[in-house]
Amino acid sequence: MARVAVNRFIEICKYLQEPILVARFQRFCGVKGTFPEKRTHPDSGQQDSGGPGLRKRVQPSSDEGVGNGDAAASQVNGKPEEDSVGPDGPVEADTVRAKPLRRNSLTGDVGQEFLIHNKFLFYLFTFGTELGNEMFFIVFFPFLFWNVDALVSRRLIVVWAWNLFVGQSTKDMIRWSRPASPPVVKVEVFYNSEYSMPSTHAMTGTAIPFCIFMLTYGRWQYPFLFGFCLALSWSVLVCVSRVYMGMHSVLEVISGFLYSLLVLAFFQPTLDKIDTYYMMDRYAPLVIIVSHVSLGLVAFSLDSWSTSRGDTAQALGTGAGAALASHVNYQLGLLQDPPLSSLPLTLPPITSGLLLRSVLRFVIGIAVLLATRMVMKAVTIPFLCRLFGLPSDDVRRARQQMKVELPYRYMVYSVVGFSCVCFVPVLFWILHLD
Repeated sequence: MARVAVNRFIEICKYLQEPILVARFQRFCGVKGTFPEKRTHPDSGQQDSGGPGLRKRVQPSSDEGVGNGDAAASQVNGKPEEDSVGPDGPVEADTVRAKPLRRNSLTGDVGQEFLIHNKFLFYLFTFGTELGNEMFFIVFFPFLFWNVDALVSRRLIVVWAWNLFVGQSTKDMIRWSRPASPPVVKVEVFYNSEYSMPSTHAMTGTAIPFCIFMLTYGRWQYPFLFGFCLALSWSVLVCVSRVYMGMHSVLEVISGFLYSLLVLAFFQPTLDKIDTYYMMDRYAPLVIIVSHVSLGLVAFSLDSWSTSRGDTAQALGTGAGAALASHVNYQLGLLQDPPLSSLPLTLPPITSGLLLRSVLRFVIGIAVLLATRMVMKAVTIPFLCRLFGLPSDDVRRARQQMKVELPYRYMVYSVVGFSCVCFVPVLFWILHLD
């Protein structure tokens, strides 16, 4: 009986991993590929079906997938897909021909054109997938820290950094490739060079909203059902968007969702102790630096170069900078957490003055963070190239080396994280915006 159950579970997993499920969902949502006609290559092998197992990750080139005829036509049940349109084929009046929004500057992958028949779903799922991207976190965490609740933001950054480390490291150990294209349409290509199991977008898109819910319920006054439904809607939107974008199979998204809940269940009971230790212990700065750098070295040693390693170092660097800033704030008496006697917190009356101060804090703070990020990027890479004797004219090749990419990410984003938590609030105090 147990063997039958296990075999059935394996069959379900294989089915959920099939790329054809992704392609069907994309067609249902109005996404159609512009794959070239099938061509016969005598020396070509069978294309990877995208099923579970250890597979070689494809490193894209700058001219990959732009109607070059190297990909086979999309097929279902042995028949060519009717939705596969030639690169120069006719486009209906309500159809938009598009290409992936973001080009990965490190891999050169620009993607292939596709057709959009439902603009609303395209914009909805584009927004959903952005909820797991770098720019969203650069905007969201500071807004939460400066305008809502600094304690929640500090602890949320801890969960986010560990969640990304666990997820990206698991990817590099399992080493499953992205869903095969065709039949899948790559609406996004920015993360196409990474492994895909589990979906780290699904992990962060689950961990962030549910962690916010668990940290704020009881601390802030709002209905339980409202908070839970909001967190669930956020998570579902991010998870479904990854299938829509053609970046993950259904199995990988489900695995990322469940994996994130497991990580969250482990860290949630310890967040208060971690936050207290970071602020109060005299050896906390040393522990923060050593632990975060060590985890980055572990992540960089798991596999060959990919953009996932840089994302891991970026999250760990941000977490280290924010933790160091929390320690400095506490030691200098700059921490302004509300006293326990004031809990639960209530939303203050929304006045024009409150809105104006919030907008000013957000605009000035984000401008400072973006300027800090830009200056640190401009300074750090040439410095590291000179330090290690590498040519600085080829940034892409230089950043594919651990001795450049790891310290680059740590130096840039630890300073950004420190500025967000320590420097910018001091600036607000100087400008009487605190």
